[in-house]
Amino acid sequence: MLVSGAGVASAATKADTRLVIRDISPNPVVVKKGSETTAYFDVGASSDVQKVELSVAPAENNFRTMRTKDVKDLEGWRWAIGFNENDYEGKWKATAVAFDKDGKEIAKDDAFFSVDVEEGKLNTTISRFSADPYKVRKGKSIYFSGRLLVNDDGWEGVRGEKVHIYYKANYRSGWKWVASDWTGRGGKFYAKTKAYKSGTFRAVYGGDDELNGSKSRSDYVRVYSWRR
Repeated sequence: MLVSGAGVASAATKADTRLVIRDISPNPVVVKKGSETTAYFDVGASSDVQKVELSVAPAENNFRTMRTKDVKDLEGWRWAIGFNENDYEGKWKATAVAFDKDGKEIAKDDAFFSVDVEEGKLNTTISRFSADPYKVRKGKSIYFSGRLLVNDDGWEGVRGEKVHIYYKANYRSGWKWVASDWTGRGGKFYAKTKAYKSGTFRAVYGGDDELNGSKSRSDYVRVYSWRR
């Protein structure tokens, strides 16, 4: 929501001088990591205003900005300012200052907006995936195990995520779901299925709003039939 200081923070030398920051869009300014979001500032001014200058800065008094934001002039009293992940996340203040034909300051207005930096998704990996035993009789069980790890300033196990096991038979191109399990302590998961035909297995994690998906290495199991 735009909060304007018009009528409170404005200081005018003439009764008909008007200056107001009418709109900041978008607000909040949502920035994704690795990209830039442009915010547009629209100012309304009376006819006696000959020049308007706009600046933005974090609203916190104890925060010192490392660099001055580049302000691009658009047509009319409009400006475009780009924000990225390196900018202060939180409340900002925009300040518009009006000048007359002699260069004298005749009005001023403030408005507040916020900058939100979206955290990028963390990468995951499935380690130590295994399908055992390597050789098994048809109808017996195949056991799966592995660990789901997340890279959050170092690899560590992630708990409470669902991992699926897929199977591809020999000489087939498609993968078929056979089992699932929720990761537990240390990101470990376990599952099992019945052995029917030789083929390859792998574990797949689909990801969520905060984590990227991943796939394990493939592991082959030979299935044989009992013969007298």
